[in-house]
Amino acid sequence: MKATACCRALRIAPYPSISVKTWRSCQHRQLPLLAFRRYQSTSKPPPNLTLGGKSYQTDSWTNVPNSVISLLPRRLHLQSSHPIALTRELIESRFRSPIYTHYNDLSPIVTVAQNFDSLGFPPDHPGRNRSDTYYINKDTVLRTHTSAHEADIFRQNASLGYTISADVYRRDAIDRSHYPVFHQMEGARMWDRKQVPGGDVAKAVWADLEKMPKHNLEVEDPNPTVHPERNPLQADHHSLEEVEAIAAHLKRSLEGVVVELFSKAGRNTTAASSLESSPKEPLKIRWVEAYFPFTSPSWELEVFWQGDWLELLGCGISKQHLLINAGVPNQLGWAFGVGLDRVAMLLFSIPDIRLLWSQDERFSSQFSSVNNITPFKAFSKHPACYRDVAFWLRSSSSSAGGGLRSNAQDFHENDVMEIVRDIGGDLVESVTLVDEFQHPVSGRKSMCYRTNYQSFERTLINREVNELHDRVEEELTKQLGVELR
Repeated sequence: MKATACCRALRIAPYPSISVKTWRSCQHRQLPLLAFRRYQSTSKPPPNLTLGGKSYQTDSWTNVPNSVISLLPRRLHLQSSHPIALTRELIESRFRSPIYTHYNDLSPIVTVAQNFDSLGFPPDHPGRNRSDTYYINKDTVLRTHTSAHEADIFRQNASLGYTISADVYRRDAIDRSHYPVFHQMEGARMWDRKQVPGGDVAKAVWADLEKMPKHNLEVEDPNPTVHPERNPLQADHHSLEEVEAIAAHLKRSLEGVVVELFSKAGRNTTAASSLESSPKEPLKIRWVEAYFPFTSPSWELEVFWQGDWLELLGCGISKQHLLINAGVPNQLGWAFGVGLDRVAMLLFSIPDIRLLWSQDERFSSQFSSVNNITPFKAFSKHPACYRDVAFWLRSSSSSAGGGLRSNAQDFHENDVMEIVRDIGGDLVESVTLVDEFQHPVSGRKSMCYRTNYQSFERTLINREVNELHDRVEEELTKQLGVELR
């Protein structure tokens, strides 16, 4: 009893994995309560949202919180000298006009038809769920991927190739590598059967490949281009000769991206040592068979980095039905997609994705241009403050508070993440499930989540962390109908 009371007082649930010493690292200082982002509940949205100068009517699907709305204008991929913008510029430099058009300023607000229907997402696909996607209303979302613009760009047919770089939005976990906003780049290169000489696509592709620069990278590519089960040919639309040629062009193009990224980083001695497993280890890449819903055959490109193989991007031969639906049935070619945040964190040795959103000059001043890729130097390390919350999920037979959406069957972890993120913002480093239990008699399920509050800029005081966590507990009860333990 005493142990439980003590744990409740310290805001640590009665689980043994955290010590009093760790808790004390969040020092109690008699300082004025520092300001932090004002929390506004997402349970009842206003009748209208004004985003990007346009008004949108809300409805029962609306779930985009103010904390995410406030990030819409940031557009890190367009901020001069930002690591994400520099990474984008490096990749774009390998895809030059007039063959490639670069789209960097497309609106993040798209229709459900653009984001899902145009790509063939079935009606019951989990990506459509409110637990995964930010809905402005039932017909409008914040794009979850750059592919939301793919059909429109194919339809415009402005050039044979393109890249799209954009901020994308998904409800997700809270940790050092996940954030509700991140950045993607996708690219594609097409050939038109009616425009290539003699209609011979394979011959035209091989001719284009001969004009591309070669490299001396060590490449592992042991598998055949197509495999009837693992990596099938779209036999109704493409010949094997066409796919062999397009795959070779794709791989040479993306191998060039690896050369561009890692050679730039290697110009700095410190960065070079952090990017290679040893000073004598040559840069190596390998192609691995993969599955992606919009390409076939498909591959992942991996890079040997710090003694291990690391996935860099995914790619493949574009599914022909996407081109047919976009009104360009005579075109065929390849496409790729890459996460800019992940690559930027690798190139610049940035350990926490929250840093990419920092407006502290000590962060932004460390980066200047694509010709000076230097690793991030930590400017502070403040102690962590851990707080636990344990609760019972509402069972269908329970009279505990909340609506039907808080039943155990309807519970989704992303709802917890969204509440914590909307209240704590970038003061939250991670939220992890540390315990779960199902009562043997009642069948009710209990869960315990641990939140790590940690700032890059200052030591948090217990009073403000407790106030944040009180709000978390209040909103968990209010929005999810859980019963605190």
